Amino acid sequence: MSKKTLVNCPICHKQAEYSANNPWRPFCSERCKLIDLGEWANEEKAIPGQSIAEDEDKPDSWNF
Repeated sequence: MSKKTLVNCPICHKQAEYSANNPWRPFCSERCKLIDLGEWANEEKAIPGQSIAEDEDKPDSWNF
């Protein structure tokens, strides 16, 4: 018998099974998955890095 892998849901912190049996992994439910998606859509979450607008102000290095 294999041991289940449990992870804490990133939203509510309840333990959830991390396997193909959980269609919302790593979340515990569809509700938590949608909350997370909404946070990304509202730009409450972001991946650190330069914004695209900052890159447009830099000179083009491909001038011939």
